[in-house]
Amino acid sequence: IRDWLARRPRWHVHFTPTGASWINQVERFFALVTEKQIRRGIHRSTEALEADIRAFIAVHNEQPKPFKWTRSADDILQAVKRFCLRTTKISETSESGH
Repeated sequence: IRDWLARRPRWHVHFTPTGASWINQVERFFALVTEKQIRRGIHRSTEALEADIRAFIAVHNEQPKPFKWTRSADDILQAVKRFCLRTTKISETSESGH
């Protein structure tokens, strides 16, 4: 990777956690674009699709509204705890062969 990046000085790697909460908001925005623009349209080329997505973003940005979290911090932490417990049990089961 270092050699590849050395040959491409304009490229920069940004490491981000895969389970970061900010990515949920990005995914939600992509879902909104898909729901409101992509599924409703007929796109005869990638250029037409890109133009429609850009038009949607332009209209959306005229009156932007922040995404609101619908769960409390305690609810999120409990969900993370349940996930950790569940994945730990799976790991222990795989190691024991049962």
